[in-house]
Amino acid sequence: MKTILPGQTIGIIGGGQLGRMMGLAAKEAGFKIAVLDPVMDSPCGQIADIRIVAPYNDEIALEELGEVSDVITYEFENIDYEGLKRLTQIAHVPQGAELVRITQNRINEKAEITASGAPVANYVAAQTFEELTLKIGEVGYPCIVKTAFGGYDGKGQVKIDSESELHEAESLFVHSACIAEAFVPFTKEISVIIQRNDKGQSYCIPVAENIHKHHILHESIVPARVNEKVLAQAEDAAKKIADHLNLVGTLAVEMFVLENDEIIINELAPRPHNSGHYSIEACNISQFHQHIRAICGWPLRKPILWQSSIMVNVLGEHVAPLTKIVTDYPDWSIHLYGKAEAKLKRKMGHVTIMTDNIEKTLEDINSTGIWSE
Repeated sequence: MKTILPGQTIGIIGGGQLGRMMGLAAKEAGFKIAVLDPVMDSPCGQIADIRIVAPYNDEIALEELGEVSDVITYEFENIDYEGLKRLTQIAHVPQGAELVRITQNRINEKAEITASGAPVANYVAAQTFEELTLKIGEVGYPCIVKTAFGGYDGKGQVKIDSESELHEAESLFVHSACIAEAFVPFTKEISVIIQRNDKGQSYCIPVAENIHKHHILHESIVPARVNEKVLAQAEDAAKKIADHLNLVGTLAVEMFVLENDEIIINELAPRPHNSGHYSIEACNISQFHQHIRAICGWPLRKPILWQSSIMVNVLGEHVAPLTKIVTDYPDWSIHLYGKAEAKLKRKMGHVTIMTDNIEKTLEDINSTGIWSE
């Protein structure tokens, strides 16, 4: 793999907040940024040197991105696989297209996680609702039925508690094939973000404990409040998956922690992840800086957590109340992504708070009333 050096251009497919934070990290080191996004004034477009305004699957636009970039990455997985595959033939895309093909389809994803030796919940795949009714006995109830394609922040899935409710899953098959997986009672949700270069060198940033509201990430607490056995299992599973997939770049591995301190892999994201934003302030290297190092063929830096931290997401409904109190909290690091419209439940930014007292800081966050239901 060739080494990309400062002054060269990194192309990013997708102009959202992840692309923006990747781009900001790259520009600190002297790289130029090109972005492909349908919106001229996208969060990443605002900081880019070159903006290509077109749909993500536009062949001509992808070729143009390839021509102006020395290396290409992407900020989300729901891009056109065939278009990305063609791009790998004419441009330098160290992450390749295969990881996108796998993570776009939950059936493929579960199969690859299983092949890596990492643990998953018992599941079956079904192309039709009729096939699901024949196979559901292998999983039992309660279970979660999810579409194989699409689905984000809790969309495209339904929990089935008994046979009498199974009909509720039928409408999901309009969109795609589905998987049904056993519902696993868990005590915590955690995520491991592992980053790996082309030489097989890999590091995880400290494991985050994640709290969701309405299926959207609300808070990440670092270090996760789990024991050393869980942390070791989690990082080991992430490394198994990354090595199995021959990862170059970033892979976020979302997991459940069970009552017996075992872990189950929930899903993968082949990119920097919301739960890793804390690393911008709280670590000696952020997930975004490490991602740039990985795709540019640089040696990776071992992450060190400077201080315990909490990251809180800022959604559309939180922006106005947050701006009213921001000057009252000097320890809060505020990140707003430059999105034009603060829509309900839309991720507009985040706050990171480095703290010596996690419980008190959680109380302080709640006492503001900004994130109350």
